Amino acid sequence: MNAHRTLATAARVLRQLRHDPRSIALMLLVPCVMLLLLRYVFDGSPQTFDSIGASLLGIFPLITMFLVTSIATLRERTSGTLERLLAMPLAKGDLIAGYALAFGFVAVIQSLLATGLALWALGLDVTGSAWLLLLVALLDALLGTALGLFVSAFAASEFQAVQFMPAVIFPQLLLCGLFTPRDNMAPALEAISNALPMSYAVDGMNEVLHHPSITGAFVRDAVIVAGCAVLVLALGAVTLRRRTA
Repeated sequence: MNAHRTLATAARVLRQLRHDPRSIALMLLVPCVMLLLLRYVFDGSPQTFDSIGASLLGIFPLITMFLVTSIATLRERTSGTLERLLAMPLAKGDLIAGYALAFGFVAVIQSLLATGLALWALGLDVTGSAWLLLLVALLDALLGTALGLFVSAFAASEFQAVQFMPAVIFPQLLLCGLFTPRDNMAPALEAISNALPMSYAVDGMNEVLHHPSITGAFVRDAVIVAGCAVLVLALGAVTLRRRTA
């Protein structure tokens, strides 16, 4: 990998995003709108919003970054841009790292907006530090970026990229502990949930929600989410193809 080529790739992706207002709106505004909607769905029961709002603060960015990243990367391949780039002295690792860096920059802004809205405008009540909440939200968004880059290698069209959501995201959403504690699930489902990164994202948010300081469980959850993101990015570099079949 070459730092100059990685940064050049990231700058090119950001320039393209600047001319795509719909993608920017999807990444930056949709998580905020979803949180706002959720707050007023539970307007008569603010304690319910407090109990699940922190978890969804991590889940919404993960989903939106997965969707936008997978489609944007696939568009590069179907348009021939990816093939031209890889014909240059640009390693697959440089390309994946550049994409991750560009979308990671967007993820930082997205996490700042969503966390600020939840805490200071919607009154989300958390015991722990707002910075820890922001950290987990950012890690979740980066995980969504990594998953999107990875699955784009297996899609032949933008429609197929969207179809990966039920296969990759929805099972994690059902098994992450948002709807019921994971230890209340059937043993087989609990074992599966223990292997899914979104479960640790939700656990990390819950640690911030209930504890005033950093706990060992929080550190474990954050490390697992970050480690999964790095692992998936590495897999994305290995499976990256120049063009669709």
